[in-house]
Amino acid sequence: MGKLNFLKTEFPKLTVKLNSDAKGNWGVLNAQQMVEHMSDSVSYATGKNNQPLHSSKENVGKYKEFAMSDKEFKPNTKNALMSETPIPTKNSTMQLALLEYEQQINSFINYFENNEGATITNPFFGDLNFDEWIHLLYKHAVHHCKQFGLV
Repeated sequence: MGKLNFLKTEFPKLTVKLNSDAKGNWGVLNAQQMVEHMSDSVSYATGKNNQPLHSSKENVGKYKEFAMSDKEFKPNTKNALMSETPIPTKNSTMQLALLEYEQQINSFINYFENNEGATITNPFFGDLNFDEWIHLLYKHAVHHCKQFGLV
């Protein structure tokens, strides 16, 4: 199974089994907040939610090297764009959160289909093309699936 298929099909299939308020093995997000966090992460890759580079220019190369590697994100990896206290959920149900996620994935694919060769800046890892975004988003999704014991 490919990484894009995992993002489009398997991630929603796995997470739909979770109660919205389920807690992970680490971290502060409940299951619905995690799905909404993944939607936000995908939105960075669509050009709709542009984020400036948060990493220093000196570090972005080594950060991108990590992002493109097969090394996993560690449990409790800090995200400098998130507070220690999770923001309230945006959607009223887990099903709506998953629908938003699926819409973001489709927007991501459509963006790159219509803007072949484009790159979009990731706030931590710099400019990424379609394949690099897929790899990073897959790595991120697997990290959260492990957080909630789904894989």
